[in-house]
Amino acid sequence: MQRIVYADNAATTRLSEKAFEAMKPYFCEYFGNASSLYKLGGQSQKAVDNARMLIAQCINAPQPNNIYFTSGGSESDNWAIKGAAELGERKGKKHIISSKFEHHAVLHTLEYLEKHGFEVTLLDVHENGLVRPDELEKAIRDDTALVTIMFANNEIGTIQPIKELAEIAHRHNVVFHTDAVQAVGTVPIDVQDLGVDMLSMSSHKFHGPKGMGALYVRKGIRLPNLIHGGGQERGLRAGTENTAGIVGMSIALKESVENMAERNARLEKMRDRLIEELLKIERSRINGDRINRLPGNVNMCFEGIEGESLLLMLDLQGISASSGSACTSGSLDPSHVLLSIGLPHEIAHGSLRLTFSDENNEEDIDYILSKVPQIVERLRKMSPLWEKIVKESK
Repeated sequence: MQRIVYADNAATTRLSEKAFEAMKPYFCEYFGNASSLYKLGGQSQKAVDNARMLIAQCINAPQPNNIYFTSGGSESDNWAIKGAAELGERKGKKHIISSKFEHHAVLHTLEYLEKHGFEVTLLDVHENGLVRPDELEKAIRDDTALVTIMFANNEIGTIQPIKELAEIAHRHNVVFHTDAVQAVGTVPIDVQDLGVDMLSMSSHKFHGPKGMGALYVRKGIRLPNLIHGGGQERGLRAGTENTAGIVGMSIALKESVENMAERNARLEKMRDRLIEELLKIERSRINGDRINRLPGNVNMCFEGIEGESLLLMLDLQGISASSGSACTSGSLDPSHVLLSIGLPHEIAHGSLRLTFSDENNEEDIDYILSKVPQIVERLRKMSPLWEKIVKESK
């Protein structure tokens, strides 16, 4: 029987058994509307309150009310950025700073705001995929309303110096938001130590249910309403609470945080072995910083091949991987993330992202290493581009 290896955990993770079991009663048994006054609704409200408290504890938020539930990371990013922009506009501030390799949930929101009179500065991330604090300092102006920098990149896994960047923003009285969708549940997060004003997260990135997310908002920041209607989420986001999803998200995050240290030590060992072996392939390269990166992220480029062909052939061998963000995997254009770190189009096209969770093991790494070099070699034999590269190198 063919081995099946799921190596696209940055796109989504399998729902944990504990989260699934915790969710079940809220579909059929405790199905009441959490906004209702009767006992059945009160049971749902208690579950929502407990989940909010648990999530706050997992990221060391001062109060449960710092947590606002959303439908996912994209909604959280939109709310934080558009909300901060509106608050800034009231004070005559219409300048926003971000980076060139943010998730499209951030970049497209910024494009929207540009069409409505805001000015956006996108910082370079350089070859190692890191924002330089001194460049943020230079970019801040008197009319800067918001700095939004992702915690960890969804494609190349680089982890930014968020605490230092937030300190710089605050020295200039600028609000700081981080898209931490790839980081929450994966690396330790302490919002008080980091000093961030807002932080986005998404449940399905840490073995929680899809369609659930949250936004941490520091006390003192009063975001404008996201959805008008009822009084849910302190009146800022109307709509009946997804009790089962909220419960599942909280249990999955608690589980992820509890076994994080042991899991990450094992993932880092697997990641580093895979990188070292894949770098033995001629004209291959690792993308992103070797040290400041997520424990389960490997992003490689192989010259002379197309990433899409590599993914299809890996899939035939039972290996699920990607060439970048799942949100843009249908595009034939090279990754904007890889272009932002200075890779030319022809190299960026040959990218492979392998991302692992605690459900992966050393046997998965062995299997990937038995297939990737063979497939790269086979594709290069069919590639006119590779033939040209070989001729030019002689």
